[in-house]
Amino acid sequence: MKILVIGADGMLGQDVVREFAGDCEVVTSTLDGKGADHKLDITSASETEAIIVAVGADLVVNCAAYTAVDKCEEERNLAFEINGVGAGHIAQACVKAKSKLFHISTDYVFDGEKGEAYLETDEPGPQSVYGESKLAGEQAVMAAGGDWYVGRIQWLYGAGGPNFAETMISLSERMPQLKVVDDQVGCPTWTVEVAKCMRRIVEKGSFGLYHMTAKGQTTWHGFTKALMKAIGKEGYVVDPCTTDEFPRPAHRPKNSVLRNAHLENTIGDEMLPWDEVISAYLRSRNQ
Repeated sequence: MKILVIGADGMLGQDVVREFAGDCEVVTSTLDGKGADHKLDITSASETEAIIVAVGADLVVNCAAYTAVDKCEEERNLAFEINGVGAGHIAQACVKAKSKLFHISTDYVFDGEKGEAYLETDEPGPQSVYGESKLAGEQAVMAAGGDWYVGRIQWLYGAGGPNFAETMISLSERMPQLKVVDDQVGCPTWTVEVAKCMRRIVEKGSFGLYHMTAKGQTTWHGFTKALMKAIGKEGYVVDPCTTDEFPRPAHRPKNSVLRNAHLENTIGDEMLPWDEVISAYLRSRNQ
């Protein structure tokens, strides 16, 4: 199988490349082209079509996105151009190239007010520009036709880029204690686990909308405490606080928990509990 990974230099993109590289022909693209097979700006319809058609991949994986949640509030047009219009360009090009598409989305498409885990069938209601633009991307992919998978992820962390886990570990090395939000609930999810799940979905060939997150749930405070314990700082002080104590430009969902219902009903949900993979993640940082 030949695969084109768009946004291959991103935190998830790097692990997607590694996951499929063993027995697939993997072609990569990045915005600047450095270290990749192709330079690709997905906001250009002609450039996107030219590269996707020329590569002729069996599967295109779109990991490219504008993920700076707070900056999206300031740069609404750019967020929609990348996350919405750009996703549509990829989807339309995939139809022309007869390539399957795996598009990555987010928990931010929901409003965060549901009292239990969100299902794929729940009505979206984004409360931020980032969430709105990512929902627009989902809709563009689905409207283009063709064969597509859309995978929603959340609270993502990994060794290949900046993220909450890396920030907390770094802060703990130079601060005597941390204050971390304890009233937002979600599922910290390792990029390696997401990439493995994507491969299982593709191998099964069951198209559609998937939630792909770790099992269980916690708060940012709970996740930080688990991280500190895993790096040998169990006694390190991590104080809880509220979202209101750390106001940010973009709205954060109170409840980001996603249930992998489509996985459960098709190929089975093999995503591991969030607290069981922290040690493996920490080992990967040193490889």
